[in-house]
Amino acid sequence: MRFRPVVLLVMVVLAGCGSMPTLGTDSSPTKTAPENQIESANLTASDGADNPDIGRQNGYTHNQTLSIDAADGLNKSEREAVVSRAMARVELVRGTEFKENVSVEIQSRSEFKQGQETANVSASFRQFDNAKFEAMFLVGERTDSLNTQSTSRGENVLGYYSHDEKSIVIVSDSETPTLDGERTLAHELTHALQDQQFNLSSYNKTTRDKYNAVNGLIEGEANLVQQRYMSLCGSEWDCLPNSDSGGTSSPPNNWGIYLLDYFPYAEGLEFVATNQRQGGWDRIDTLFSEPPTTTEQVIHPEKSGTDQPASVSLADHNRNGWERVSLNPEKRGETRPDHAVLGQSALTVMFAQTAFDSYNRSEVVSRNAILNTGGDGSSNSLDYGLSATTGWNGDRLHVYEKNGKTGYVWKIQWDSSQNASEFADAYRALLSHWGGTKTGNGTWVIESGPFADAFSVTVTDSTVHIVNAPTTDDLSDVRSGASNG
Repeated sequence: MRFRPVVLLVMVVLAGCGSMPTLGTDSSPTKTAPENQIESANLTASDGADNPDIGRQNGYTHNQTLSIDAADGLNKSEREAVVSRAMARVELVRGTEFKENVSVEIQSRSEFKQGQETANVSASFRQFDNAKFEAMFLVGERTDSLNTQSTSRGENVLGYYSHDEKSIVIVSDSETPTLDGERTLAHELTHALQDQQFNLSSYNKTTRDKYNAVNGLIEGEANLVQQRYMSLCGSEWDCLPNSDSGGTSSPPNNWGIYLLDYFPYAEGLEFVATNQRQGGWDRIDTLFSEPPTTTEQVIHPEKSGTDQPASVSLADHNRNGWERVSLNPEKRGETRPDHAVLGQSALTVMFAQTAFDSYNRSEVVSRNAILNTGGDGSSNSLDYGLSATTGWNGDRLHVYEKNGKTGYVWKIQWDSSQNASEFADAYRALLSHWGGTKTGNGTWVIESGPFADAFSVTVTDSTVHIVNAPTTDDLSDVRSGASNG
């Protein structure tokens, strides 16, 4: 899948907007990260000589010129030619051959949105997901988290590869749906190649942290191949032009969800680029056999394969009618754990969104702490390695329910007591951002707004416990003793 990139947001933020940024028009709205920070592919027609089939697909070569005008759409034969040539180019950049052809469909934005209806899920699944996104301060109690995520996908997805259908859908924003350049096509063809080589459906993505970690590898490689592919357009290759009419992007409907979904594209690119520089594509092949297990490993590539998270245990101490929400699978045959693990990327987003949202005109972390705007050699546009979330060593969240209202207990373990204290200080600032006031020993109350609730925050050595409930009286029922700090 490919999301609208954040580079436009970076440009507007740097202009010094005091409130929520309003995005303008840019002639290349699909640009992902500064391409001069990713080394060029440096490919020539002689590359792939060890395997004469690499760089050739269905009679088309990677450096072939096509007499095609995509402005008014592509007919069947033109689309087959463009896709075959693009497959040859992806092969050459990646050094791996496709095993079979890939079909490509082009949809209008409106058609794609119509297909983004929220899945028919169980009431407990919806309740659990709502509480999870509420715990991250991304979706308020009166808002459906699944619908909000669906809306975000409808607005921001530029294309996707379907493992089930073995096909690609490109989402077009033009009145006449067509390919706007080859950037998204290159990205999605990389996913098709990954699936043919590594079977993308085989990876464990049962928690948010695992989902973003594995996708950091998958989307990171697709971004790297895409950028190297595009670096050859104009110099080595004749490519379909991007629209010169520009494109307008509106601010995300939910900044937090956008930033959470964008993680694999930003940090994943840096993760894959770092490993590829150190060990070539063989290193990336090995990573697909042993993918990162946490987003911490993606944010800090040196920890991949060496720094495994703690197995966090959390005993239930609920009472007086509060019951644990058992998570029924979203899909038949699907196995999901009965708890959430959110990870460093989610913790960072929880704080980072306050630098972009318009609520309370305050921020817990500055925009400069999140945006990569300097010449530090980094290839990702956003930095998810905040100081307040560095040192994460595992977390576990349980959701509870009584009479239709929810609460949760969130246990987060850190590498050191200093890490735990720094996170807890930032979390208290987050409560203050959302209107919270301290009412007792470790107890906070948000009286109004989307996250109006009671909270207990305690730090014991290198562990932070967060308890949430509708009222302070409920805190000790969700977890015995919580309201006492």
